[in-house]
Amino acid sequence: MLTPDEIRAVPLFSTLPEAELERLVQTSADLHLNPGEYAVHEGGERALYAVLSGKMEVVKLLDGIERTLGWRLPGTIFGEVPLALSSPFPGAYRAALPSRVMRVDAQHYYALAAASSDVATRMGALARERIGGLQGLSAEPPKARVALVGARWDPACANLRQFLARNQISCEWMTPDAPELKTRWSGPCPEEQDCPALRLADGTLLSRPATRDVAERVGLQTQPRLTEYDTLIIGGGPAGLAAAVYGASEGLRTIVVEREAPGGQAGTSSRIENYLGFPGGISGDELASRALQQARRLGAEILVTRAVARVDTAAREVHLDGGDMVRAHTLILATGVTWRRLAIEGFDRFIGKGIYYGAARSEASGTHGLDVYLIGGGNSSGQAALYFANHARAVTLIVRGESLENKMSRYLVEQLTGKENVRVELNSEVVGVYGDTHLDAIDVFNTANESVSRRECGGLFVFIGADAETGWLPPEIACDKRGYVLTGDDAVKAGRWSHRRDPYLLESSVPGVFACGDVRLSPVKRVASAVGEGSMAIAFVHRYLQEDRA
Repeated sequence: MLTPDEIRAVPLFSTLPEAELERLVQTSADLHLNPGEYAVHEGGERALYAVLSGKMEVVKLLDGIERTLGWRLPGTIFGEVPLALSSPFPGAYRAALPSRVMRVDAQHYYALAAASSDVATRMGALARERIGGLQGLSAEPPKARVALVGARWDPACANLRQFLARNQISCEWMTPDAPELKTRWSGPCPEEQDCPALRLADGTLLSRPATRDVAERVGLQTQPRLTEYDTLIIGGGPAGLAAAVYGASEGLRTIVVEREAPGGQAGTSSRIENYLGFPGGISGDELASRALQQARRLGAEILVTRAVARVDTAAREVHLDGGDMVRAHTLILATGVTWRRLAIEGFDRFIGKGIYYGAARSEASGTHGLDVYLIGGGNSSGQAALYFANHARAVTLIVRGESLENKMSRYLVEQLTGKENVRVELNSEVVGVYGDTHLDAIDVFNTANESVSRRECGGLFVFIGADAETGWLPPEIACDKRGYVLTGDDAVKAGRWSHRRDPYLLESSVPGVFACGDVRLSPVKRVASAVGEGSMAIAFVHRYLQEDRA
């Protein structure tokens, strides 16, 4: 328990009268931290902390790499910047040695500052000093973790750029004919046949590497650490990450297998305006990044660039591509859906060369001064149109229907209407694509007047709905004719449930195998519902494990 003498030993509080010291004794938290434990995480709510004993390390994630910014010793405080700016903590504070820290809630600090002008003055001076230090940090020239040389229309280069961007790995991309290449690329410039070529921060050179090789080189996890887990989650979208957060936080040995990058389709969304708790909206990759950090901090393993080759439900064995095998007491299917493909002659040869499925955010910088087209009339296409409108000269939405309101949220329709360089063409569809090395032009057919017009096109992005790809699942896991996994009552109605008890709400036709998010048969396809189902799945995992071990 805190005492007035211990608080008085902190210089900031040394001149406080006895009444104020006693109030701090009654209202402050007394934190006893072991090495590695956090007093507050980056993004934590504002409060004032004072170190009574031990040593605290100040750390911050910069470009996905944790950096130590400083130390706090006995008698020093932290939290002055969040209190001064009414903002979350810009960095995290964790114990380097066994430490003792007192925590003063924001409301109690403000009451203290009102009662003691000396405390308010000293806190203000310290906050200005620390803000100056943060400004100096932000002024440091950023150094990309990866330098990439590859042609603008090389699909392998585009795939690597997208992979690095979605995994929060900063990348400096240059084309082989870029004038700055000779000065920014140390050593001989790569030959065309060696591109895409990568240079890592440690000087390692990679020529035409596979994404898994790149992932391993930049420190992403690609191999499981254990041979057996309580739950294995297939898919790292919102549903899978939510399950990982809840599973790890509740003590389950949890692993996620993701074939590309965490975030799923939501991770490519330029802006999610209606997600609870973010009044200003949040981009899909930022939401995914936060969830990923949270899951890892709580102890979940996240494998990237790994796909599931097959599942043996009887033995509870998951076989990964590459030959690895992992056992899991429960499985959670959170594989989401994949974009539907357009059946237009010559379409596939331009994939990655001007045509993209979904919103390839990494391509936005290449659309400056160009006219780009998006196919689709749902929320995904609307969000992407708003994003590309900040880069391209003009953005045109090609919509087969007669109205945007049929499938798009009202707030998006209103925002699109307010963008001068966004145009919507209803009753239209793309019927032809043209170009030599990359997409140059498209044909647009208007179904109302049956006319065809050819347009120059600097990029075509496709959002025509999605389907579940579950053909790789074993036949005992029941799906409907479109591939969506049947769960709960739907599995019973299909005659695919034979266990002695009723299935849990998110349980598939195989006991202990659950499904959540877009891959599950459900009329609701929203990020919020996917997150809710991911957390619910862990509750059912607990019930199943209790039943199984009884």
